[in-house]
Amino acid sequence: MFEKITKRSFLFNVLIAGVVSFLVILIFLFSLDFFTNHGQSKTVPEVKGKNLTEAIKVLEAAGFDAEVTDSVYFDTIPGLQITRQLPDPGELVKVNRVVYLTVNRMVPPIIDMPNLVGQSEASALMILKALGLRLGDTIMKPDFAKGSVLQQLKDDNDIKPGTKLQMGSSIDLVIGAGIADESIIVPDLIGLTFADAKVLLESNKILMGAVVPKSDVTDTMKAYIYDQKPPRRDEEGRPLRISPGQLIDVYLSNTMPVKDTTAVKKENE
Repeated sequence: MFEKITKRSFLFNVLIAGVVSFLVILIFLFSLDFFTNHGQSKTVPEVKGKNLTEAIKVLEAAGFDAEVTDSVYFDTIPGLQITRQLPDPGELVKVNRVVYLTVNRMVPPIIDMPNLVGQSEASALMILKALGLRLGDTIMKPDFAKGSVLQQLKDDNDIKPGTKLQMGSSIDLVIGAGIADESIIVPDLIGLTFADAKVLLESNKILMGAVVPKSDVTDTMKAYIYDQKPPRRDEEGRPLRISPGQLIDVYLSNTMPVKDTTAVKKENE
């Protein structure tokens, strides 16, 4: 057989090779349409907002495969709800193409509580939003640091930076309201229990400063105030004044102090 082929002319062999090559290419082109679903296109259905299970059923019924490639978390929508799809709904694509899905997480991610104290109110809100935390109550408190965050609270308790929280948690902020122009006479706290003094100061929007108990004090709330700074009067006996938002330091003892009533009598006279 090899001798027959070699005895044929060179041009004949080239012609045979060309015909074979043409047939191979022709078969390849026809099979390509079959394997690539040429001309078989469909519109991508919208599955955004549907549950993952339902979305997969809808896509498969329309001739598409589904694949979850990403997840996010929104506490306002159910878990496993589709939040995004690619290709977008309404696009005309070939059947059997994969539609990539983004779903809402079932469990909120855990994040670290940031340190907002000292930040401006606007900056604190931006940080909370960026981390997926919610702003709860905004509590205004007289303070020199107007517009700054004085405390960060959760469930009425101070929350320290780095505390683990679920995304979507609500954080309350205590914001400095500045110092008012008006002033009042420094209240006399000597002889009051710490609990009563705290109520009196809060009613006058004066802040409790340093609390210095004696070594034997075990119950701060029931201890008596035996000294305060600033005092009620100066060295010449004139009443001192204080503005809302300012601080008063108190010194505590288990024994009720004996008050000097001389200044009080002069004041009443």
